[in-house]
Amino acid sequence: MNRQRLESLPLEWVRVFEAAGRTGNFTAAAQEVGLTQAAVSQRVRNLEARIGARLFIRQPRGVTLTIEGEAWLPHVSQALKALNRSAEELFGKPIKSVVISASASMTQLWIVPRLAKAKSRHSYQVSVSTMNIMSDFPEARANVEIRYGAGHWPEQHQVQLFKERLVPMAAPGLVANCSDWHDLPRIAYSGPRPGWQQWASEMGNCDHRVPTFRFDNFVAAHNAAKAGLGVFLGSTPLCGDALEEGTLLQLSESVLERDEGYWITASERMPVNQWGDLVGLLSGA
Repeated sequence: MNRQRLESLPLEWVRVFEAAGRTGNFTAAAQEVGLTQAAVSQRVRNLEARIGARLFIRQPRGVTLTIEGEAWLPHVSQALKALNRSAEELFGKPIKSVVISASASMTQLWIVPRLAKAKSRHSYQVSVSTMNIMSDFPEARANVEIRYGAGHWPEQHQVQLFKERLVPMAAPGLVANCSDWHDLPRIAYSGPRPGWQQWASEMGNCDHRVPTFRFDNFVAAHNAAKAGLGVFLGSTPLCGDALEEGTLLQLSESVLERDEGYWITASERMPVNQWGDLVGLLSGA
């Protein structure tokens, strides 16, 4: 292969190849790079002629990478990501505002206390959008999302804030004159966390009584427990302040632990330095 031909490869051709190879479709690639399908096809042909190798097998319903194309694609993808990242860090305008999307529980019990402690340690406006269901996240257009799960989100910066740990909790006044917390009313709530039935099963007992109160979100159940309505399965990371203040008491040494938990995530397009600032801001004790 002629070295001079490789040194002058047009970047647009390479970007078109990467988009077509990643999507497996010239039409999708055209929409992504802002060209017509015919223009994408022409640039791919030009690239193949320049490097002297066939990159795609054309088929009636799409395209398939050749062995050479499949071998080259990951190198091209990584190189373009590195190029975009370095350009953003060196020449991109700093984002002056950040939008964070999170559930009500994370907003009130995790994010707000950390923003209060951080105060002026960041130089941009922080907007918080409270999302109650995960399907709302794509509509929020947030720079940063706080997600519950195992951390498998492609094309995302992601750092786990904490693994979920659940224990029975109640207000001190409710348990003051009670010899056994199992006799107290129970509070349940909707959401991704395990509930009382799973607690009973994993703790090895047959106590499957129906909760007296049920709320549609964790933070409402948290406030109900603080008000003395009953016992709820509290998250030790989220209820840390209430446990420290003594407004909630942990009633059992047994802990229902999960590998799932809450993660801070953002698009890989976010500058690395800003991502680091936000991780420090939202993961601080």
